[in-house]
Amino acid sequence: MYPWKRSNLIGPPWLTKYEKARIIGARALQLALGAPPLIDLSKIKTTDPIIIAEEELRRGLLPITIRRRLPDGRVQLIPLSQLLKYRRLE
Repeated sequence: MYPWKRSNLIGPPWLTKYEKARIIGARALQLALGAPPLIDLSKIKTTDPIIIAEEELRRGLLPITIRRRLPDGRVQLIPLSQLLKYRRLE
């Protein structure tokens, strides 16, 4: 059911709304500062960095690793592509 054993999983097997907001915000800042977009902008018809970042996330084009931490100090690195398999984006 889960990509990891439940005992080893930190958090849900999908992208949380907080992680989504952080990713979109960070990517939108990169785009606003001049980073090249990973999608063809002629098909989107906008130059708003937030909309572009949302579309890049929706398409799964961002090479990002999510770091989840617990209060006891344990850390788990999860590729964004692994979390997008479950598509629980809100």
